[in-house]
Amino acid sequence: MTMKQLPVEGFLDQLASAQPTPGGGSAAAVMGAMGAALVSMVANLTVGKKKYAEVEPQVKDVLAESEKLRAQLTAALQEDVAAFDTVMAAYGLPKDSDEQKAARSAAIQVALKEATEAPLHCARLAHQVLPLTLRIAEIGNVNIISDAGVAVLAAQAALRSAVLNVFVNAAAIEDKSFAQPRMDEAERLMAEGAAMDAKVFGLVKQTILGH
Repeated sequence: MTMKQLPVEGFLDQLASAQPTPGGGSAAAVMGAMGAALVSMVANLTVGKKKYAEVEPQVKDVLAESEKLRAQLTAALQEDVAAFDTVMAAYGLPKDSDEQKAARSAAIQVALKEATEAPLHCARLAHQVLPLTLRIAEIGNVNIISDAGVAVLAAQAALRSAVLNVFVNAAAIEDKSFAQPRMDEAERLMAEGAAMDAKVFGLVKQTILGH
């Protein structure tokens, strides 16, 4: 059974354990998938409603995209575990001789690059969920608009969490020509995500409270 096939309780038990994986990167992927799933929920509860017939084609487009992202973020969970396991394996290599030390250091650097790419991929996916939360908050079933608000919070948490994992791995990479552009991209995604989060949350709150 892969990590993504575990029941919720089983995943949380593993997350809470002393095992190195799953960890924060895996949790980020799950949070992102939850954000996408909540967008899908609002869309599914809008489609077929007479009141929203005029926007149904747009809602269906949102639904198709959110379901695609949900699948990709769910897959990112396993990708993160595999990447971090590779890092742990590299750190576990023998270091008794100079040759072994050199081989181990090289393997660690390769593994850290993979472990940087995995959360960056997750951050990009979570970033793509954010505009969908805005769109569904604007045109979706107003009776469940609070779920659109939870969706943006989940996606933003996923994005920020993934970015932290980019930073922690990229900071240990000696090849700065590889690491720096990825840290810069992570910073940009995080800044854009914060703006979108504020916009959607404000819209949802205003709709619920009427002011």
